[in-house]
Amino acid sequence: MKAFKILIGTVVVLALIGFGVYHFGTKFIADEVMGQVAVELEASGDLEAIKQEVQNDPELRAFIEEGKNVDSSKLPFQTKEEATRVLLKKFDLNEINDLQIQARQGMTAEQQQALFNKIQSRLTDEEMLALKALAYKELFK
Repeated sequence: MKAFKILIGTVVVLALIGFGVYHFGTKFIADEVMGQVAVELEASGDLEAIKQEVQNDPELRAFIEEGKNVDSSKLPFQTKEEATRVLLKKFDLNEINDLQIQARQGMTAEQQQALFNKIQSRLTDEEMLALKALAYKELFK
């Protein structure tokens, strides 16, 4: 009986450690990824290029403006860091790196559509709306 209690106690402790590593590990990775992306975009001037592209593409602008008048308190996330955590849960790190490389090298309309379809298939409608709201806040401050 004593060995069974020790076994159960060990399993519970290992489960708590695993949960802690998962929770704090994804938070740490999300914060690091978000920080790197923000620094890269600002340093390279790509953020301004993205803003111009959105301004010049009426379809893309209309898509992002769907997040304009959304009550963000009802959305699954409100900050870029929270959004990054959600995306890291839905996509693995290799997929995110591949997407970042493709975006840097330039994407054709077909590649952009494939990316959009992939994102849309993995996120809920509420998560997509939250991304639109964040994008609107970032691009049209």
